[in-house]
Amino acid sequence: MTQFKRLDGSLIAALLFLGSISCLFVYSSSTNFEQYASSFIIKQFIFYGIGFAMLFGISLLDIEQLKKIGWPFYGLMVALTAGLIIAPESIARTINQAKSWYQIPFLGSFQPSEFLKFAFLIVVSKVIIAHQEKNTRPSYLADLWLLVKIGFIVLPPTLLVYRQPDTGMVMLYMAMILPMIFFSGIQRKLLAIFTAVPVVMISTVVVLYVRFNEFFTEKILGALSGHQVSRIYGWLQPYEYTDSSFQVRQGFLAIGSGEIAGKGYLNNNVYVPEKHTDFIFSAIAEEFGFIGGAIVIILLFFVIYRIVLITVEARDPFMTLMGAGISSLLAFQITQNIGMTIGLLPVTGVTLPFLSYGGSSLLSNFMLIGIVMIIHQSYKGYMFKNLGDDK
Repeated sequence: MTQFKRLDGSLIAALLFLGSISCLFVYSSSTNFEQYASSFIIKQFIFYGIGFAMLFGISLLDIEQLKKIGWPFYGLMVALTAGLIIAPESIARTINQAKSWYQIPFLGSFQPSEFLKFAFLIVVSKVIIAHQEKNTRPSYLADLWLLVKIGFIVLPPTLLVYRQPDTGMVMLYMAMILPMIFFSGIQRKLLAIFTAVPVVMISTVVVLYVRFNEFFTEKILGALSGHQVSRIYGWLQPYEYTDSSFQVRQGFLAIGSGEIAGKGYLNNNVYVPEKHTDFIFSAIAEEFGFIGGAIVIILLFFVIYRIVLITVEARDPFMTLMGAGISSLLAFQITQNIGMTIGLLPVTGVTLPFLSYGGSSLLSNFMLIGIVMIIHQSYKGYMFKNLGDDK
């Protein structure tokens, strides 16, 4: 009981509030249309219960115990991700043109790529801290070797996930790991070069699309799968490529029809595919309008605000790296999901944290919050220990 009292109460309260909103809108968006045989509310409620249990369980660990489980957990998740390649359809069927899940009787599906986030966070942080401790006088060669080691850890499983294909998950990995590299203390010139590479690549793609569209279509889009190409065109030209942009356009209609205050709970009448998962924000905005959507965004960013404050208070570089990775990941995921729902960003299948239906996504995010609680408790313990020492 004493251990639980040391958890961050405001963060727990925000998650409980988000859980209530999630269950309400998972029920609303999955029962008003005949798309599904039953509502997903019971499963979502169970997932939330398991999620909080996992959060509390992880919060009981200390930093050293967390470090010890990093590599074994990483190895297990990489093996399960690779196993999807050879797994038969009976246990890992293709859903929406992606083979990313194992089917578990009675429980639903398990997506190992979601839990790779937890593994990457611990293992990459360990490698960076070991590098800092070994190289008290940093050099370009040593820092370059650090980047190579991180690449060896991250790239093989990331390529497996991209092959599934799951571009959205790859983007989440990058959103988490890049800030960790930024805070790793590597040479600024090397960091500038490292940062410039993706910026130049993205700028080049934009210029090719605007000025050399034929080359862009043939060479750039030609290297992607048909599913990825259709999503890109559905985003860039939604009213010309109506088949691939159907979900986006229906999301526009649902959000726009909610206006300021919405139509009221359970009064959603705009059909949006996968409304209870990736596009749950469209259900919230349709039923509670701009006001409801704004409240949800404030709640989500309050969670990030608390994580950032807890991270700033951390006295250990390992904790700081993990906190930076978690806050960056969640901020990117929220921005990407809401951005794709309102048409500002391409549809990538990224869920809205703590709101979208889905066991693997929800549980993996609760595991990350469990790490935040360890950071919070470690800071409190450090503070009280110092006060005792002063006496």
